[in-house]
Parts: sequence; C-alpha cells; structure tokens
Amino acid sequence: MNKTLLNPVEILHGHRLKKTAARMGIIGALQESEIPLSENDMKEKMRELYDRVTFYRNVQTLSEAGIIHRIVADNVTIRYALNINDKDNKKESEHAHFFCQQCNAVICLDDVKTGCHKLPDGFIADHCEVIIKGLCNKCAH
Repeated sequence: MNKTLLNPVEILHGHRLKKTAARMGIIGALQESEIPLSENDMKEKMRELYDRVTFYRNVQTLSEAGIIHRIVADNVTIRYALNINDKDNKKESEHAHFFCQQCNAVICLDDVKTGCHKLPDGFIADHCEVIIKGLCNKCAH
C-alpha cells in the first residue's frame, strides 16, 4: 500500500527539508511497506544507508516536520509510519493504532480517528494517542 504518489525527494522538498540519503531511505522504506516498520525493519531495507545515530536524528527531523509518526505500542514495540497520504503532500488526521498481542504487528487504523476528549478544567491537550490491543484479523482465526 503506497501511501503517497510523491517520491521521497518531492516530499522533502514540500517540507523544505534537505535531501539526504538517510531521509530518502527512511521515507522510501516506509512507502514500500503496508504496515508501520520497526527500527530493525528499516535497517534491513536501508542497508548501507543505515547508521543508528543518523537514523534517530533523521527520524526526529521527519517527525517534527510531520512526515512520519512514531507509534509506541508497548515498552518494547516502537514502529514508524508515513503521514503523507496524497499527491498534495498533506498530513493525515490523527488516527488510532492496533497492536496484535500475538504476532506483535502494529497497524495504522486510518479510519479510526482519535478525536478530542473532554478534559477537566485547566487541562490542555497537546495530542492524543490511541493504541488498541488484541488479536489482529490473521491471529484471531
């Protein structure tokens, strides 16, 4: 499921970020995947472009620019996914994620929006993350 019609260079240009091999490798790896990827998944796809320090620095830059998002499913499972969903380089709305407790898959549920939650007086929300845990459609059978 290619989430965008733009190539990595166009995405970086649209966000006014420098084109680097590492950034293009991260975006390219995520574009090729139907599901969010772990650091190890990205390392395998990026091969010689992967350097741990460079990876984390670029993940931070791409996250701050709104190109990717980080999904923390539990204390051990962290995945990354693209926010870009169309040729206009627009950011997706916030959505829920599903974590399969059997196969450890993390799936973006683009149609399940997180929405705003009513908070007590004096509380100000910055963002909302929703992780739904259970069995995915493959493990449930």
